[in-house]
Amino acid sequence: MDLRHLRYFVAVAEESHFGRAAKRLHVSQPPVSLAIREMETELGLLLFERTSRRTALTPVGQELLRDARAVLARLDAMQEHARRAATGQIGSLALGFISLANYSFLPSTYQRFNEAFPSIKISLSESTSDVILAELEKGTLDIGYVFAPVASPALAYRPLLRERLIVALPESHPLAARDRIQMKSLADENFLIFPRQFSPLVFDTIVGFCAQHGFSPRIAQEARQMQTIVSLVSGGSGIALVPDCLRHLKRDGVVYRPLAGSAPNIETGIAWRKLDDSRIVRAFLDHLPRPGKADTGRQGLRDDLPPPAATTSLPLEEM
Repeated sequence: MDLRHLRYFVAVAEESHFGRAAKRLHVSQPPVSLAIREMETELGLLLFERTSRRTALTPVGQELLRDARAVLARLDAMQEHARRAATGQIGSLALGFISLANYSFLPSTYQRFNEAFPSIKISLSESTSDVILAELEKGTLDIGYVFAPVASPALAYRPLLRERLIVALPESHPLAARDRIQMKSLADENFLIFPRQFSPLVFDTIVGFCAQHGFSPRIAQEARQMQTIVSLVSGGSGIALVPDCLRHLKRDGVVYRPLAGSAPNIETGIAWRKLDDSRIVRAFLDHLPRPGKADTGRQGLRDDLPPPAATTSLPLEEM
């Protein structure tokens, strides 16, 4: 007995007529009659009472009809499930992100994507750029929001945001009363900083900027998460240069001030495997923020981002 037998059986049962069932199935009548006889022979049971005037289910046939309908409904559901999976409407997405994503694009992008694809399960994993990039290469993550640059030849990268560094200060600090902070006024401060091994670009940018102003930063503490750095600032352990989006991290005892003059930028973006042709990954990339969608209330989102398959890192507009 196969699925064809079940479909023919259900059609005959619902039409109560072999000819009408054959017409509904778009076949001639003999194959339908043969399929029913094969079912009855295999089961050793009579499924229909046949007369010259009517075709009616036997009690056994009525029981089998319920089971046959359930089997066919489950098959139809399975086929629909497979179709939706193939078109990216259902499935899963593993997303790794650095903490800055919480204060920039992630909440609004997640909401938009979830509304468009409610059947896709997103698993979120907060980590550092080095770990996220390694997990992407291994295939345990699908997409990663990381600090630039992304040097792996196996990964594509799409820049999202370039932000100026600002200063996070304890609110009791004498410099907190100023509207803008001169970099040279930080020469004697204790710096709280992101470790170089987790993001060489962030570390080198901060240290290099200090060098441009004639001093080497006195590093009091390194921390792997920006939230930790801001928490240490609130406790009076030092000051920190952080990307502008950290303003959205409201922490008692901390104030944020722009630097006077030109300040360096920190770039962040999205990485994924070049050979990943997942429709879900493509759909998520399509839902990333664009100008005109005020995800953070700040400037800096690109209007000319490369298409999902691109690996270019075209220069971002200065903020």
